Amino acid sequence: MPSIDHELPLELVRNRPQLVPAILRAVFDLEMPGGGDATLVSESFAGLNPAELRCDATVLLGDPEKPECGVIVESQLRYDEGKLFSWPSYLSLLRQRHRCPVTLLVLCPDRAAARACARPIDMGHPEWVLKPLTVHPGMLPPITDPDQARRLPELAVLSAPVHADGPDGEAVLTSVAAAIDTLTGDTRSSDAGRLYHDYLTTRFSEAARKILEEIVKTAGYEWQSDFAKTHRAEGRAEGRAEGEAEGEAKAVLLVLDARGITVPNDVREHVTNCTDTDQLERWVQRAAVIDRAEDLLD
Repeated sequence: MPSIDHELPLELVRNRPQLVPAILRAVFDLEMPGGGDATLVSESFAGLNPAELRCDATVLLGDPEKPECGVIVESQLRYDEGKLFSWPSYLSLLRQRHRCPVTLLVLCPDRAAARACARPIDMGHPEWVLKPLTVHPGMLPPITDPDQARRLPELAVLSAPVHADGPDGEAVLTSVAAAIDTLTGDTRSSDAGRLYHDYLTTRFSEAARKILEEIVKTAGYEWQSDFAKTHRAEGRAEGRAEGEAEGEAKAVLLVLDARGITVPNDVREHVTNCTDTDQLERWVQRAAVIDRAEDLLD
């Protein structure tokens, strides 16, 4: 199953294809054609005899019926030698299908992956070398203007984690909060807003998360409505449940310890990893009568 690190950048592109030319302009200073129009199209290419080729995402710039440029977007967590052969195929088939110039953009999680995936691909024909354009979030500029973040929320979400603790941290967090507010205020994009919020909270430091929460409270953003209330209520409920489970697990182990019963590591881990408070309560009762810790799990 693909990881969130692989899928989130693609979800950003699928939700807003305009992110692709924005990255190419910001990082590579490429003035992409199409007048700002970007369309997500089929991600598969029928080969001749091999199995169908499927790239991660395909974006057409300009009129989708007669595009001025096509971009193959790949999310790559690490170097994969197989891509030396599949990436040129994607580009050739897209170029043949739409009769337009094509570009390869590879989204990577960090500098090391981006550097490895940028390795030139020698096609064998003289002077025919494919040089993948690879990007990691650290290459993106910090988005410090809330209006810019509202216009292109996905760019703010992609770049925020690497800049949230930097010198522009507060401005970055203010802008990404505005971006999420724009999405969650729109019923058509509220699911994306929630997904982005959940992703960011796992990528931000504890300090950045606290600053973001203060910004949201101070600004009085509308995502304190159904989205935020539900999200925070779920978070509080989960926190309470985790706290109760942790307390019950400690009680089980304390009872066994007080009775002088040795607890093997596997039993201890089983108890401390359990989040079912009803089960833990039953174990507390059993801990008072059993003679061996192993009997607790019977």
